[in-house]
Amino acid sequence: MARILITSGPTRQYLDPVRYLTNASSGRMGAALTKAAIDAGHDVVVVSGPVSVAYPAAATVIPVVTTDEMLAAAVEAFDSCDGAIGAAAPCDYMPRLVSSQKIAKTGEPLRLELIETADVVATLGQRKRDDQWVVGFALETEDRRFRATVKLESKHCDLMVSNGPQAIDSNQNDVELLDARGNVIAEIHGDKEFVADELVRHISEQLTHRGAKPQ
Repeated sequence: MARILITSGPTRQYLDPVRYLTNASSGRMGAALTKAAIDAGHDVVVVSGPVSVAYPAAATVIPVVTTDEMLAAAVEAFDSCDGAIGAAAPCDYMPRLVSSQKIAKTGEPLRLELIETADVVATLGQRKRDDQWVVGFALETEDRRFRATVKLESKHCDLMVSNGPQAIDSNQNDVELLDARGNVIAEIHGDKEFVADELVRHISEQLTHRGAKPQ
């Protein structure tokens, strides 16, 4: 069996001490994948942003807040893992300047200059050893398969899960699983527990034999 890193949930990028940018990711997909992987006999490390869902007690959970924190924790944990599943929805942008005090209302428009945050999955994909693998998630609102295929290559992933915004903070998911050549090898629909079970089954068949160490 394998030792698997799973990133889960959103991250936050603060504008001032009380306000932040984020998204509506609930961590449900990450929690479902964690349970499915543990049920399949794998050892799981979860790097999770702020969520209200509970992860299985058998998992090692590393809580983080910002995208940089998620990146640092994931990179450190990945060294001792056979593979990674990037189910998190890290905040893609952060303010160039963060106010040390609460920003006061002035009655005028507030202009923010945003810069991109680091790409967690792409970093893991670039760092992976020959005996490691990375599975990414691509959430897109249009041209889902095309954009997922582009991310598959640019992030150096071995498999890519394509889904849409309907998955955010929902119990349901509708995904396509793409292999390294961009071919759709599975279409999975249902609640996130079922989707997670099917994804872990396919990942096990396709990838976990690479780095898994004999028991």
